[in-house]
Amino acid sequence: MKQFALIGAAGYIAPRHMQAIRDTGNDLVAAVDTNDSVGIIDSYFPNAAFFTEFERFDRHLEKIKRAKAPIDFVSICSPNYLHDAHIRFGLRYGADVICEKPIVLNPWNIDALEEMEQETGHHVFNILQLRLHPTIIALKEKVSQSPVDKIFDLDLTYITSRGTWYYTSWKGNPEKSGGIATNIGVHFYDMLQWVFGPIKENVVHIHTHDRAAGYFEFAKAKVRWFLSINADTLPDEVKANGKRTYRSINIEGEELEFSEGFADLHILSYQDILTGGGFRIGEARAAIDIVHQIRTCTPIGLQGYYHSFCKLPLAPHPFK
Repeated sequence: MKQFALIGAAGYIAPRHMQAIRDTGNDLVAAVDTNDSVGIIDSYFPNAAFFTEFERFDRHLEKIKRAKAPIDFVSICSPNYLHDAHIRFGLRYGADVICEKPIVLNPWNIDALEEMEQETGHHVFNILQLRLHPTIIALKEKVSQSPVDKIFDLDLTYITSRGTWYYTSWKGNPEKSGGIATNIGVHFYDMLQWVFGPIKENVVHIHTHDRAAGYFEFAKAKVRWFLSINADTLPDEVKANGKRTYRSINIEGEELEFSEGFADLHILSYQDILTGGGFRIGEARAAIDIVHQIRTCTPIGLQGYYHSFCKLPLAPHPFK
């Protein structure tokens, strides 16, 4: 049984990590979050020590380390801009680290953390759960078996509606979240380059507070993509059914069905890591390069090869 500590226990994604730790037969010893709405811990590890101050969390981990019962893994679910610092904390402590995506916001952060891996002898693993989805694995196999000169044409659309709370939270601050493309798109970009090969072109058509869209060219695919957190951008049939999320990958007119099968992907990710696999920090580099370029380039507007949803009317920022 491995011992875990969790940073960011009150976040949206934290329960999936708690479940994965429990369902792989391990123990959550301590958790920390500046917010104390963490009653969910009772459902998984009611005896875990919880702290709202990082200094006391640090002291507790040091205490059990000196008692010869050190933490084996630090799992990180904190806001995106803190991942780099929290990963370094875990490595300095002497633990391996499992971190939610995006693992960092900038490519050069990966270089520094890989140096720390070498210095400490411990490893950093990224949750890249789409690589473990059966449908995506099958797609990768199909692409690998296609003719060498075959270039796939596809549209990626992901709309996950968020209320105005989003803009008040750290997620609505691009300096902390990296913006829409980084916060909700990075795992899709990782999946695309994993399936279709290295990126050759990255064009951004739209990048506002509530949506982003652009065009990728990979070694084996041309991709028009659209991401949004605005419910008004949902297709009419989705709205009519009362749903607030729309996820679509259309490959040359054929819809790739992968709306199911997400529930256990964090568990599979933990199992993979604990049995000697997992995706090391260097494997996240391509996706981090992609989102960094999206974040720092100037959108070109509606020209070239753009996603049809780009024509939807833009919305004003709710607080500006």
